[in-house]
This record gives sequence, C-alpha cells and structure tokens, in this order.
Amino acid sequence: MQVACSTLCFSHRPLSDALQAIRDMHFAKVDLAIHEAGPHLRPSEVLDDVVKIAQRLKATNLPIAAFHVEFDATPSIVLDQLRAVCRLARLLAVPILTVTAAPMGSDPASEVQRLKEWAKIVQGDGLILTLETRAGTLTADVACAMELCQRVPGLGLTLDPSYYMCGPHEQSNYEPLFPYVRHVRLRDSGTEPSQFQVRVGQGVLEYNKLITSLERYSYNRALTVDVREIADSEFPVEPEVRKMKYLLESLV
Repeated sequence: MQVACSTLCFSHRPLSDALQAIRDMHFAKVDLAIHEAGPHLRPSEVLDDVVKIAQRLKATNLPIAAFHVEFDATPSIVLDQLRAVCRLARLLAVPILTVTAAPMGSDPASEVQRLKEWAKIVQGDGLILTLETRAGTLTADVACAMELCQRVPGLGLTLDPSYYMCGPHEQSNYEPLFPYVRHVRLRDSGTEPSQFQVRVGQGVLEYNKLITSLERYSYNRALTVDVREIADSEFPVEPEVRKMKYLLESLV
C-alpha cells in the first residue's frame, strides 16, 4: 500500500498550490478531486480540453491514485463529462474513478441501471468505477452498498470509514464491504456527529486493525489522507495531514 493525499486537504488554495503542498510533503500519490462545485478542477473544464489539462497535470510529476468526481449537469452532459474524465484518466494512467451514489431513498433498481451504464463507459477505458461510502446516499447502508456491487459487474467501493463511525447512520461492522474496496480515504473521527473530523489520535479509528483487515482481502492500493480544509475548523489542517501521513506510513 502507498499513502496518498486528497487535494481537498488544501481546498483553500489553487490547485497548483495544493499539488505543490502535497509534493513538498513527499506523498507517494495524489487523490484528485474533480468537482463541478469544488475549488479545483471541474468536469466541465475537463470536457472543454482534456489534452491541455492532461499536459498540465503531467507537468506536476505527481502520480495520481484516483479521481474523485462529482458532476452537476443534465444526464446527457454528465455522460459526455464522464467520457472526458475517463480519457483524462487513461492519459495519466489513473486506475480509479470514484463517484457518489444516488441519495438515500432512491430506487436501487434505477441506481443499478445508471451504474451499469457508467461502468460500461469507465471499464471500456480500462478503469475501475467505485462508489464512495457516504452519509445521505445509498452506500450509507452497508447491505445496500454490497447489493449495488453485486448487481453491477466490476463495481467497487471507495471506503471512507468516518461515515460509518459517526452520525445518523452509524454502523459498527462494515467489514463485509472489504472484498469490494478498491480505494480508501482516511481521517480520524469520533462517534458523535460533531466528531466527523478530529485531531489525529483523538478519534476512535483503529488504523492497524483496518489495514490488517484490508490486507486479509489482498488490498494493495492507496490509503488517502483526507483531512478536509473546512470553514471554522478547530485546528489547522496541514499539521494533521502530516501526522496522518507519518502514522499510515508507519503501518504499511
């Protein structure tokens, strides 16, 4: 396993500065957020000029572990943007494309059909499509997340344990998902809704146990540090990103 860093750790900085900070910390790889409403790269920008963006990202000389993509467009335009992001991933040798599941309460059958169409596009470019485990979506329920992976051939999960540890959908046993995990994002969290992100060492996530469980299922991909730079944070993010990096590196 290698330790990567999400660009969302430095969301208050331009993308070039965020990538520079990640490189200066000597992370092995980056987890690049491509969010239409985000602070950095947007799917609509990728659609406008894939080659130019690929050249810009190649110039950073920083390998990319995964794309974290959030769309905000009509279904037909989303498909065009998805194809463009897949082309960008192919040009940069990015193996994982993570997207968000439909909101909780959506029809699982409709979601399966949507994901089958997306998976066909993504897998056609030699990539792995994953759903992030996230509160407020169908993957907030462990059983539903498993069902989606079972019904959509090749679909995997990007595991974010924090969403299962605290909040309204707390579920202590998410190990049944491990056979489907293709990417991982981590921060320290407590068990209360207000403790989604706490200082490293003040939460309850058992990193050693998590990594041991992942190894049991032959997981050998990235562990992404995803300590978010958010408004009104009670602590500076950069020192926590560094501490999380050292912690994970000591375990792998």
